[in-house]
Amino acid sequence: MLNGGALHIHTPIFRDAEVEAALGKVVWLKMECLQPTGSFKIRGIGLLCQELKTKGCTRFVCSSGGNAGYAVAYAGRELAMPVLVVVPSTTPDSTRQALALMGAEVEVVGDVWDEADVQARELSLEENVAYIPPFDHPTLWRGHSSLIDEVAESHGKPDLVVVTVGGGGLLCGVLEGMHRSGWSDVPLVAVETLGAASLHAAMSAGEPVVLAEITSIAKCLGARRVADAAFDWTEKHPVRSVVVSDDSAVRGCLEFANRHRILVEPACGAGLSLIYEGAECLADAERVLVVVCGGIGVDIDQLNGWVAQSGSRS
Repeated sequence: MLNGGALHIHTPIFRDAEVEAALGKVVWLKMECLQPTGSFKIRGIGLLCQELKTKGCTRFVCSSGGNAGYAVAYAGRELAMPVLVVVPSTTPDSTRQALALMGAEVEVVGDVWDEADVQARELSLEENVAYIPPFDHPTLWRGHSSLIDEVAESHGKPDLVVVTVGGGGLLCGVLEGMHRSGWSDVPLVAVETLGAASLHAAMSAGEPVVLAEITSIAKCLGARRVADAAFDWTEKHPVRSVVVSDDSAVRGCLEFANRHRILVEPACGAGLSLIYEGAECLADAERVLVVVCGGIGVDIDQLNGWVAQSGSRS
């Protein structure tokens, strides 16, 4: 237990003098990449797992081989609870090994996440077994909202908040925290990559829609349909949708690594790319909060490979 009994830590806020000088504004980087699981996911998932254990659950099941699965595995280890993570066959061996080292049982089902998820949900029908969703649950959002509480307490109110969006769990949590902190008038920039922009598609259509496929390398943004609650927020809060290229996301990762000596996934680099490229959507804000969501699905070789691909297209 790390933070008054919670499974997450209170993360720091970094600043970058060079970026601030170039932009002519203050930029707060909320470093969720420094969570013990490498991403913000442990905030909500940790809270949900704790509550379910209190209610008598004896086993956790999830269907994500990415950050959500790793957060469930970590929570299970810390709470002394068995965890089963169901992953598709496309999940890298390194990811499976990381989950196993965290103490989780790993089962491979199907070739895509949807098939693995069906198996996980079926297993959760067993007595005292709980299915842990990756992004679509009110307790997850409540847990994620705590990151805004920390910013409000230490730094006060920004003029703009930048968040990347996959399924919408982080967006829901951040907006819940913003409204609780009295930031209901602060615009939020929702960043997605081309090929994984389910929120942008929903906002364009006026309702949630299902993407035909995910083509972006930012796999953690790869939800074909955004959560209904995330779309609902766009109708009651000033949310600006921004879609960036995979190349911009990769450049964001590289620039962040060079500046802070920390690796993050392209799903995180997408949001960071706005401050490194001086995006127009930042123009009217004097103080910008960027949620550095993190991610475990990256290493030096992967980043170098993505950079090489980006260079070949430039």
